[in-house]
Parts: sequence; structure tokens; C-alpha cells
Amino acid sequence: MVKLTARPEPVELDPRRTAVIVVDMQNAFATPGGMFDIAGLDISGAPKAIAATQRVLKAAQRAATPVIYLQMSFKPDLSDAGDPTTPASHKEIALNTMRKYPEHAGKLLIDGTWDAAIVDGLAPQPGDKVIRKTRYNGFVRTDLEAHLRASGIRHLLFTGVATNICVESTARSAFFADFWPIIVEDAVNHAGPDFTRQATLWAFENVLGWVTDAAKVETALEEYARQPG
Repeated sequence: MVKLTARPEPVELDPRRTAVIVVDMQNAFATPGGMFDIAGLDISGAPKAIAATQRVLKAAQRAATPVIYLQMSFKPDLSDAGDPTTPASHKEIALNTMRKYPEHAGKLLIDGTWDAAIVDGLAPQPGDKVIRKTRYNGFVRTDLEAHLRASGIRHLLFTGVATNICVESTARSAFFADFWPIIVEDAVNHAGPDFTRQATLWAFENVLGWVTDAAKVETALEEYARQPG
């Protein structure tokens, strides 16, 4: 066990029963020319979040802490995106952006496209698990919960985008399913006004989980990696 410095109090965790959850670190959400950029959402904070995530992943590798990537995408025929009777069909940003800009139809968050690919510098490594999802929440219509339970995972370190949408949705479900959600605040990037980021971090610091940063994760995992045996 190691102690991770976090707000509102430190968390004791076993790195072998902890997973780094990399949420939607895809060109769509973090790279110029991607879906968020086309939709007019500010992605200026993405490089910082990517760099912090790289630090977390390197520390996780040294500590043999599992890494799980969540990757949002749809089939080319959009058959898994939700029909017009579903709210996802009306509110999902990629779907709305493709309808607004027909020249991007079939190109945003579609399986196999550049837009849906994980960003350069964060490519999954051998042994990492990649879970495709079609909704903001990584627990919905995926095997994420089953995989975590089968692996004996209890604590979850969240990085990725967007802080207030897919990260928050997934981390909230983690809390409700009795996992321990910990948001790495400099390794996530939000969509929309800054108050959305503040609201998410307040909620997890006070009622839903914990908040830490990449340097503190590095310190905790490297302490574990140095332990004999």
C-alpha cells in the first residue's frame, strides 16, 4: 500500500489494484482539426493534459499499475449512435457537428478514422486494455465494470477529456459502483467555460471522490516501485 496525496484527504491504495483510466484522449477531443476544434470548443488546455497523462502513464508502467483506455467511436452507418428517439442522437456533439457541417459527415468519431484515433504520444502499450464506447459514460454498454471486477481493481485514476462530460460521467458511475474515483486534475481538460471544470472538481473533492495531480501520482507510484520485492 502507498499513500497518495489528494484532496480532501490522502488515499491509501494498492497500485496492483488500481487502474489509470485514460478517457477519450483522441484526436477528436484534443488535436487541432478534430471534432471539438471543428465544433468551436476550446482545446488549448489539451497539450498540458496530454503531457500530464504521459507522466502518469510512465509512473504506472514502472509500478505495474494497469492502464485502461476508453475510446469513443461509432460504426460508419451510425447504427450504434442512437436513433432519433434517443437523447444521444440529439445531444452528442460529433453527431450534431456532422449534421451542421455536411462536409465532415462520416469523418467525426467514426471507427477507423483519424478523428477517432488516440492522440500521438499516448498510444496504448502491450498489456493495456482499450475499451470502445458509444456513450459519454464508459460504464454504459461496455465491459468496463466486468473487467475491473475480474481484475480486482478498486481505485481509479482518471485522466482525459472532457473533465465535465465523459470523465465526470464515468467517474460518477465508478463512485456509484463502489470504486474509488480519483481525478488527476492537470491530466484532464474540460469543454466549455471554466466554471464547468471547477464544478466537476468541487463535486469530486467534496462528495464523489478525490482530486490529485500528476506529480503526486508519480510520487506515490514511484515509492511503490522502489519497494523491495
